[in-house]
Amino acid sequence: MAQSTSIKLFEDKNIRTLWDENQEQWYFSVVDVIAVLTDSTNPRHYWNVL
Repeated sequence: MAQSTSIKLFEDKNIRTLWDENQEQWYFSVVDVIAVLTDSTNPRHYWNVL
């Protein structure tokens, strides 16, 4: 399975991503997306509470 990882920028914040060539899909870190959307000081705790 061929995969590559990279960092995407959204409003000057990093979001970890993974591209899967076989499935031709992007995967994004949920914790990073929560951090960008909520400005939470602890996005991992925010995700655990959900």
